[in-house]
Amino acid sequence: MFQPTHVVTSGTEYYSSGPQQGRPADGRFESGTNVERLKDGGSYVQVRSENGLTAWIAADTLTPLRSREPATADVLNAAVAVNGFALDLYAALREREGNLFFSPASLSSALAMAWAGAAGETRNEMSHVLRFDRNPEELPQERVHGAYGKLTGLLNSAGAGGGYVLQTANRLWGQEGFAFESEFRQITRENYGAELAEVDFRQTEESRRAINTWVEEQTRGRIVDLIPERMLAPDTRLVLTNAIYFKGDWEDEFSEDRTEDAPFHLADGTTVDVPLMRQSGRFVYGENESLQLLRLPYAGGDVSMLILLPRADSSLDDLTRKLSGEQLVEWQQTMRRRRARVYLPRFRMETQFGLADVLAEMGMVSAFDPRAADFSRMSRQEELMISQVIHKAYVDVNEEGTEAAAATGIIFEPTAAPVAPEKPVEFRADRPFLFLIQDNRTGVILFLGRLSRPEQDA
Repeated sequence: MFQPTHVVTSGTEYYSSGPQQGRPADGRFESGTNVERLKDGGSYVQVRSENGLTAWIAADTLTPLRSREPATADVLNAAVAVNGFALDLYAALREREGNLFFSPASLSSALAMAWAGAAGETRNEMSHVLRFDRNPEELPQERVHGAYGKLTGLLNSAGAGGGYVLQTANRLWGQEGFAFESEFRQITRENYGAELAEVDFRQTEESRRAINTWVEEQTRGRIVDLIPERMLAPDTRLVLTNAIYFKGDWEDEFSEDRTEDAPFHLADGTTVDVPLMRQSGRFVYGENESLQLLRLPYAGGDVSMLILLPRADSSLDDLTRKLSGEQLVEWQQTMRRRRARVYLPRFRMETQFGLADVLAEMGMVSAFDPRAADFSRMSRQEELMISQVIHKAYVDVNEEGTEAAAATGIIFEPTAAPVAPEKPVEFRADRPFLFLIQDNRTGVILFLGRLSRPEQDA
């Protein structure tokens, strides 16, 4: 009988009869795979997977199921950097019309891998945009990749067997025969679990299908065709990919019987009827003169949705002009458990961005400039630049819970306490609002969204 004891926290190759120097691996376990640990063998251990496969894998790729290992200071500082980047990026995107949804965790992880190969002014600009240079005493740049690796390991291990699914994975897709620097490959492999898959970009459609198939598999079919047609070229040298997937039920589900159509007030003053879910109970809640905050936990208690709802006499634009990482922390510190009546629209959305121009406007200029890009720590065979940063995300919020997924592709070519009232407060999300899906132990923002108009069909 299969009794999982550990989870694979970074993708790793396996050997059926034990590792032997120079012999190709027999296969691969992806990050998030549950296994039963059978036998220790030094730096390798024997495990059995759910489908009955017995094999040997590297011991340091395993974490006990539901490990409650506390987040280290480096991990918490990495989460602060991710969140700062998240809100900077939202500020750069907020003028776009309509709904908005993306994964800061996915974008930041993919860009951090690209940063591992950057040098000179390109590296300095990326450090600033990704906020790696904001806290040099607390998190020196030489410890950034290790912190990101531990953060990824914590997220993946917490999601295994914890009442919800949370999985993030990375992969490099390099031109076959192209010489990548050994240090770059080591950093991305050891800290991000990003193995290098060799492809022939001269066969552009075949390469595109391979990358998109991997992304689709990692996101349980929710992110399809991340790399659009004609995005790759015969002279593409590398594509960095990150995929993240979350599926969790609410700790207290909404009853479908209580969902009713009700007006949702759009920013232009008009209304549309939407399915409004509702429930009453005790929730972590905060408020001030301009907004209300509500935290809805998912089963397992490790992940929650934080909703930032402007007051009826305020607006989402007013709220987002004040929003920063420091302000978000300050607002959350005012939250207390309160009785509340909660009204939340059921919605689904899918978004896709090309972010090269946005990231350049944020200060990451030379990475996209064929005359200035410096990725010499990635390869010295040719001078490389980033040609595209593609991000695609999906979210579905309903009575049972939430399913969210996102993927990032980076393409390289040659030159992310009030007093309780006697009666319950009312939290009625019937107007545009922001929402964040956060890991509670580290505070890292996994997904960030703006609901301008609830849509039922993505």
